[in-house]
Amino acid sequence: QSCRRPAEPRARPEPGSGGLPEGVEYIPTRKKGKNPMKPVGVAWYSLYARTRLGYLFYQRQVKKARERYPNGHSVPQPCHFPGVKILPIPVLSNNYSYLVIDTGSGRAAVVDPSDPLAVQAAIEEEGVMLEAIFCTHKHWDHSGGNTVLRQQHGSCKVYGSTLDAIPELTNPLEDKEKVKVGCLTFEALATPGHTVGHMVYVLDGEPFGGPPCLFSGDLLFLAGCGELFEGSPETMLASLDMAVGLGEDTLLWPGHEYALECLTFASLLELDNPALEQKLQWATQQRQEKRSTCPSTLGEEQTYNPFLRTHRPELQAVLGLRQGRGEHPDAFRARVLKEVRRRKDLYKPT
Repeated sequence: QSCRRPAEPRARPEPGSGGLPEGVEYIPTRKKGKNPMKPVGVAWYSLYARTRLGYLFYQRQVKKARERYPNGHSVPQPCHFPGVKILPIPVLSNNYSYLVIDTGSGRAAVVDPSDPLAVQAAIEEEGVMLEAIFCTHKHWDHSGGNTVLRQQHGSCKVYGSTLDAIPELTNPLEDKEKVKVGCLTFEALATPGHTVGHMVYVLDGEPFGGPPCLFSGDLLFLAGCGELFEGSPETMLASLDMAVGLGEDTLLWPGHEYALECLTFASLLELDNPALEQKLQWATQQRQEKRSTCPSTLGEEQTYNPFLRTHRPELQAVLGLRQGRGEHPDAFRARVLKEVRRRKDLYKPT
C-alpha cells in the first residue's frame, strides 16, 4: 500500500471557528464542568502521581463519570482528511482521548486513553486495529487506560517519555523521534513544564493534504495551558514557544474541555480583543449544546490565548509588569507567564 495520497485542498475545521502558597499542587476532583483540580500539599500530589492511591482515586473518577455522562461529556466532532480520521473521545468529566485512524489500512493509534471502555467502544465501532498508544504524561487521567487496552490488544505498543512513570510503557521516545502507524507519521516532542516528562505528538498531515495536528495533552488548551506541577515558568514558556513554532495552520487537539472557562478568564485580562470576544461567543454556544470546542488552530490561539501572548504590550500593561533594565526578553516573558498562571490559579468560574 502506498502511503502517499493525491494532493487535495487542505481540510480545515469550521470557522467560528491568581497566587497560591509555595509548594501547593493540584489533583483532579469530580466537579462537573469545571477545572478538576484543587490545591493540596506536595506530599499528596506525589501520592496521586506515583502510587496506587492515585490509581484508586482515578478509578473513582472513572466510575462517577460513567454514571454522570453515559454518552460522554460532549458531542464529539470527527475530523477527516483524505485517508485520515481523527475521532475525539470525551472521557471522565472533561478529558479527551483521540483515536487517529489510517482509513486506508484500518490501523489506528490512540492518544491518552483515560477510560479504556470508551476507547474500546470507539475502536470496535470504527472497526480498526489498535497499534499504538501515545501517552503525553503520567497522570492517571491521561494514562489510566493503558493497562486494560494492552491486555485487549497484545501487539499494541505504548509510547512516551522515560522521565514520566507511564504505565505499560513499551517504547520510550526521545525528543523529535518519529513513529509510523500504518501510513501515519507522528513526531514526539519533549514539552516539560506540566510534568518533567510531558510529551506532545504531532501528526504529519502533508501526505494527506491536511494541516499538522498537535495532540497537546496538558501543555496547551484552547485559551489556556497546563498547571506548572513539575516545571518553572521558564520551562513552560520554552515548551509553548516550541508548540507555536509548528505553524499557524496546525490544528490543536487538547487534553481537556476547558475552553469556556479559559476564554472567560482571558476576557478579564483583555477587555478589548475582538478575536477573543468572538471565540467566547462561539464557545458559549457550543457548550450550551454540549458540543466539543476542539480543534482550534495555533494561529487562532495566538490571537486570544494569554499564555501565548506574553510578548504583547497590552497584556503586560494589564498585569502591571515592565521589562527590567538589562532583563532578557524571554526572562521578562516568563515573568508575564508566571503572573498569568498565578491569576488563573486564583480564578473561580461562576
